Amino acid sequence: MSNQEKAPVRIGIIGVGQIGKMHLDRYREIPGAQVVAACDVNGAEAARVGELYGIPHTYTDFRQLLERDDIDAVDVCLHNNFHAPVTIEALRAGKHVYCEKPIAGSYADGKAMLEAAEETGRLLHIQLSTLYRKETKAAKTLIDGGKLGKLYHARSTGFRRRHRPYVDGYGTPYFTRKETAAGGALLDMGVYHIAQMLYLLDNPQVKRISGKVYQEIEMLAERRELSGFNVEELGLGFIKFAGGLTLDLIEAWAVHSGSFEGGSVFGSLGGVRLPAEGPGGQKQPFSFHRTESDMDLDSTLDLDLMDLRWHRIRENEDAYDSSQHHWIAALQGRVPLLATAEIALQTMLISEGIYLSDAQDREVTADEVAALSVSQAVTV
Repeated sequence: MSNQEKAPVRIGIIGVGQIGKMHLDRYREIPGAQVVAACDVNGAEAARVGELYGIPHTYTDFRQLLERDDIDAVDVCLHNNFHAPVTIEALRAGKHVYCEKPIAGSYADGKAMLEAAEETGRLLHIQLSTLYRKETKAAKTLIDGGKLGKLYHARSTGFRRRHRPYVDGYGTPYFTRKETAAGGALLDMGVYHIAQMLYLLDNPQVKRISGKVYQEIEMLAERRELSGFNVEELGLGFIKFAGGLTLDLIEAWAVHSGSFEGGSVFGSLGGVRLPAEGPGGQKQPFSFHRTESDMDLDSTLDLDLMDLRWHRIRENEDAYDSSQHHWIAALQGRVPLLATAEIALQTMLISEGIYLSDAQDREVTADEVAALSVSQAVTV
């Protein structure tokens, strides 16, 4: 049976704000994805979006949406601290769940989500868009092919010059308050870059974490007051994994710098550096570094040509075009679901470990983080 001939996957979307609309736009591109219901506490907006996207049923109470027996899966597009209660209730209602990043507002909440998925036998998928980028696929192919040798260190980077939610002119204060977002730069953008590195490293077990967070750069006074800004704009960390692997990271919503280099993975036989955008839109390309015949070589590759060829010759390559393409393909049974929930949970463990390390001014263990983590869940 071809992809187009497969029965449609019927989806209910919970939350039709900025992120929800982005998800709806993506579903329009995916054969087999059929959004049949939408929910938002803003009933007028839910109705408007329903009409705009041709969604036949809209609700203000997500529990009414979950009662529908014509929905296979739900897509949770809410703020961080709402993820766990809605996801867990959806799983227990027999629905597969695709949830926005980060997995939740705390490690404890994320762990509860994984446990609920295991108990119910439903699939749980977390939106980690960097796993489907062309550079990630190229790096993973080189690593899995043994071209880097024994991996021993990685670097996760994320750069914004001055682009904090709300205070710098976009987004809402929900992003800048612990009571709804749980954290700042680390949980908003850092999750993408940390998860990307964990995926390339095969999601190693975290052992110890050291970190520091900052909020130092000036803001407009009125915006500061209205935002209730109490999260970090800059996060730094150093992580030790089982087996000797290490990771250093820097994630900035705002920092006085021109740019950061892209993330890197280092091995005994070679290393890769991922693309990054510098000043004026200049782009640092993907690069592969190795030694051949006692000569140090730096290589680049045409990621677009790689991607074109793979789509021409590999079955189900479209299943890795985006997080949502992958979700639909997994629900259709075409490919196994990547371990995004497990990677997202490890990412949360690292972020929460940085917060704990900063608060206690010392290195902390993964066991300490897990033991001290408490629910940040907000019931809808």
